Amino acid sequence: MNAICSIARKELQDGLRNRWMLAISLLFVVLAVGIAWFGAAASGQVGFSSIDATVASLTSLATFLIPLIALLLAYDAIVGEDEGGTLLLLLTYPLSRGQLLLGKFLGQGLILALATILGFGAAAVAIAAMVSDLNLTVLFVAFSRFIVSSILLGWAFMALAYLLSAQAREKSSAAGMALGVWFWFVLVFDLLLLALLVASKGQFSPQLLPWLLLLNPTDIYRQINLNGLNAGNEMTGLLALGQSLPADTLVLWSVLGLWVILLLALAYHRFARRPI
Repeated sequence: MNAICSIARKELQDGLRNRWMLAISLLFVVLAVGIAWFGAAASGQVGFSSIDATVASLTSLATFLIPLIALLLAYDAIVGEDEGGTLLLLLTYPLSRGQLLLGKFLGQGLILALATILGFGAAAVAIAAMVSDLNLTVLFVAFSRFIVSSILLGWAFMALAYLLSAQAREKSSAAGMALGVWFWFVLVFDLLLLALLVASKGQFSPQLLPWLLLLNPTDIYRQINLNGLNAGNEMTGLLALGQSLPADTLVLWSVLGLWVILLLALAYHRFARRPI
């Protein structure tokens, strides 16, 4: 446990020294406050509209942004140490590969979690302070769900980045694979499902298709945050199919957490077999 904590502390200090946490936090604050007040500018309205509309817009944006940030944070966690010659040095200490991987995950995961809490939490405080006649309980519940699910989504892609980093032989290869994974889960996956639905003229197993959304953590994330909101046009296309899932929100939370665990286990499996 001391070894894991030491690695986690080093990763956290590196993140603070490189100002990762500050940059991510400021980015989240600016985006959240900007969307809260200017999200409806295209329709000719400026100012805070509603909690539901704000969270729905933030969810759509975070679906693109958080996976990318998590991948950028962690894509070189293993291959970078290998290229720099420090991986072999670290493993000469009484430190197993599992402890090294878990320590890195805890340290970098804490950076992402703190940045998410500080960034979106500050935006929620700003909304509460600047908007009168606001239901603070609804605001707290909506933003708490949004923040916790955002952290889980980031951890899932961070674990996926470790898997890619353990597989790659060079940092450039890891970066390329990370970009490809981002495109697959954020853009391509839903387009393929939509193409399948259109090509089959709606005849493709309507009972099976909603379950396929569970194969993509970004779709699970959107379902968690948009379910129960008056999100209007946000729940269209494949996301609307998620409404027919015979599963409650607790199942969605569990599956998203399972993504984190499984990807981290796969990353360890690959790292344990990586030649040094």
